[in-house]
Amino acid sequence: MNPEVGPASVGTRRASPVQSRAVRRGITIGLGALLVALSAQVVVPVPFSPVPMTLQPLAVLAVGGLLGAAGGLSTLILYIVLGALGLPVFAGGGSGILHLVGPTGGYLLAFPIAAGMTGVLAGPVPRSPLRVLLACALGMVIIHAGGVAQLALLGGDPSLAMRVGFVPFLTGDLLKAGLATLCLGGGNAVALSVELI
Repeated sequence: MNPEVGPASVGTRRASPVQSRAVRRGITIGLGALLVALSAQVVVPVPFSPVPMTLQPLAVLAVGGLLGAAGGLSTLILYIVLGALGLPVFAGGGSGILHLVGPTGGYLLAFPIAAGMTGVLAGPVPRSPLRVLLACALGMVIIHAGGVAQLALLGGDPSLAMRVGFVPFLTGDLLKAGLATLCLGGGNAVALSVELI
């Protein structure tokens, strides 16, 4: 009997550890992009601002902190590509490349950088609450810097860009940074670690 053609080898090939890890990583990145897409569907219009309030910043910080720098960056790049290709993943079911060059584009384009930096700075588990809070705060600053910069370029008025793209979101986004800190275990309420990447 040929050992290569036994009953166990017909139709059953075990994936190598590298293949299994790549599949788990791909699934994790896809689920992270889905989380951000779902968070974009929670939309609260902001008076006198072309930018709505969403839960995206919270999801971006959580994804970056949970998946680490590479995973967070990859997840948010996938999210942007899916939206640019026409999937309704942007705020309120929006999609298309025009969202990347419009009033909300600066925020969207800052998401991968914010997720990556949050992942780098939050560090491995166990995490200190202060370190995680600072990582989330810096991630939020990156998101707002990108958003306000694009609004200033489009409108030609940096002062107006700050008034409509930053000031109305300050309180809510400080709360989101705090919630992301708790989600990432920085409050010692939970200790989360994603070892898939």
